[in-house]
Amino acid sequence: MEDLVESILDYIRSDYTDYAVMLNGEWGSGKTYFWNNKIKKKIESMQLNGKRYTTIYMSLYGISNLEEISKKIFIETTQLMDKNLRKFMNANDQRTIPEYAKTGIDMANFFGVTQNGDKVDYAEFFSTEDKVLCFDDLERANVDVIDILGYINNFVEHDHIKTIIICNEKELATKLKSSNLEMKTFIATYLLDKQNELNKTDKPIVEKIQNKIEHVFDKANDYERIKEKLIGETFEYAPKFDYIINGILMRYEDNPDLIRFLRENTGYIISTFNKSGTKNLRILKHALNDFKKIYEMVNKSYPNTNYRVMQTMLIFTIAVSFEIKAGKITKDKFIHIKDNEEYKAILVSSRILMDNRQFYIKEFDNNYYYNFKSEYRFFKFIEYYIRTRIFDMKLFKENMETIRNTVDTENLPSYKRLLTEEYWKISDDQFDRVINEIIEDIKEGKIVLIDIVKLFAYFSYFSRKGLIKYDLRTLKSVFLNGMNIASLSSQYCYNVEEELGKIAIEEVAEDMEDILKHFHTLNDQLLDKMYKEKAEDIMKYIPMKMEQFYERFDKECMEIPIFKYYDTFQLFQRISCASNEDIVLIKEKLLDRAERYTKKIEPEMKNIKQLKQVIDDYLKGKEPTIKIVMLKEFSKSLEYILDKYKISFMPKKEDKIEETK
Repeated sequence: MEDLVESILDYIRSDYTDYAVMLNGEWGSGKTYFWNNKIKKKIESMQLNGKRYTTIYMSLYGISNLEEISKKIFIETTQLMDKNLRKFMNANDQRTIPEYAKTGIDMANFFGVTQNGDKVDYAEFFSTEDKVLCFDDLERANVDVIDILGYINNFVEHDHIKTIIICNEKELATKLKSSNLEMKTFIATYLLDKQNELNKTDKPIVEKIQNKIEHVFDKANDYERIKEKLIGETFEYAPKFDYIINGILMRYEDNPDLIRFLRENTGYIISTFNKSGTKNLRILKHALNDFKKIYEMVNKSYPNTNYRVMQTMLIFTIAVSFEIKAGKITKDKFIHIKDNEEYKAILVSSRILMDNRQFYIKEFDNNYYYNFKSEYRFFKFIEYYIRTRIFDMKLFKENMETIRNTVDTENLPSYKRLLTEEYWKISDDQFDRVINEIIEDIKEGKIVLIDIVKLFAYFSYFSRKGLIKYDLRTLKSVFLNGMNIASLSSQYCYNVEEELGKIAIEEVAEDMEDILKHFHTLNDQLLDKMYKEKAEDIMKYIPMKMEQFYERFDKECMEIPIFKYYDTFQLFQRISCASNEDIVLIKEKLLDRAERYTKKIEPEMKNIKQLKQVIDDYLKGKEPTIKIVMLKEFSKSLEYILDKYKISFMPKKEDKIEETK
């Protein structure tokens, strides 16, 4: 940054210039801050040929005609002529006139109110050698850019005033091409029609219109021509974030706890900013300001909140701010997520079930929480605050109570503390107590299976490092027995790989193999238990509540071998009591399912074969009725499905030959 400042100062120091310089950078990247805090101060501290330079800054944001620019320049220069105004500004350390004050001065002049009878010092007014003009927000003016640059050129070429133009050329180029596009298209189409070009098929009509627009209304080329004449040098503003973050954090010096926390976590602030893929410092400033309120509210109502939770809140506040305010997503992406548990459930469905509807949430989590382990990663009250600008106290208290009861250190079970905090943050005088409490919880089966597996990785590591008194053989026995007890109350774990990825131990021991093998056996049993309960719950709707059956079957059972987990004879009794129409509908669903999810439902084929046999035994000797005919058709469909599996998974001829060898 210092090299950039010196380059601009070299331009100011030059004896004679007939060109301006441009400072180009993205919106929100801190160009105006850089001008105010670096360039302006340096210029005004310079003294050349016995004179000090004075800067005159003007934002062109919203300017609708060139006269407004002239007014702004005049009002800015009145402080050089009005002694009382200058005296007031010096006494109050005021460097520029506020916009509302300029309006008052302008109206006072309009109504003939004099400025304390002071007369204009024309010698000072006509002097241009000690003035530097700065025009900001060129791309945001409502006047034709070409006209503005022509206007500025008068100061540069004729008066040789040092002039700096601050803008975002990327947005400027977009504006030049897209302005009055409807009118340009109409005129281009009219001209092509007059030239008998519309009916020719040598080029697509869209390409012809585009070419004609560029030929007739080529503002971009006009801009390049006047820029070449006016702008002598263009400097790219690419700020070093480490330098800027200190300036941003300075505004929180009146809150010692907050600024200490922010400085301790500067790395996370920078990392999250970089992961946003933008260079918009303005959004970051707003995000940190939002976090100030969040931090103060948490400290006031829930003191001693877990430090890791506060770090996650900081990352989440910045991340959601960029996602929403940078226009990367629509605001409704987070609306329907009600809490952290639902957020984690969506991650599971997107990763395990490959649910592309939740692809954005998965990408959000992978991006902003990469290499950051935290049990609690979604804060509804923060998302709602950023999205609506309303700090909902009810939401806040609900979230914080959940955090306090499940994550926060003061109320956190020892095993959760070990899994969510870096183990080295546990003090020496607390370590033995934490270890003993975890062992007792494992022996009593109070911890879910997947967490027991993760804990074993830590305990194995502690044992090898001599931090605990248990040897590996004893540990393995305790953990295996604890897993057996825990399996009676645990739920099936879908996202095994994701959960194991949270282990914050680099040296995972080989003795994990037995623990993992036993876990997978128990987890498979839990899956069978879950599917059995699901089958009982869904099949009970046949035949009395068929609408509920169809809805849940379509949503929950199409891709899982649900018939493996339900008694064949009970299923036949239910189907045989259903209406003829429902028998046909169930048959069609089974056929469709076998076509679409052949491999996934293969494990249920043994029961499907048994169901066919039960139906065939029932049909023997029965007189034809519509229901009997429908059941026969049902049996034929089951036979078709079974034959399909013989064809689909029959070993190839060459495989059979290989087996006989």
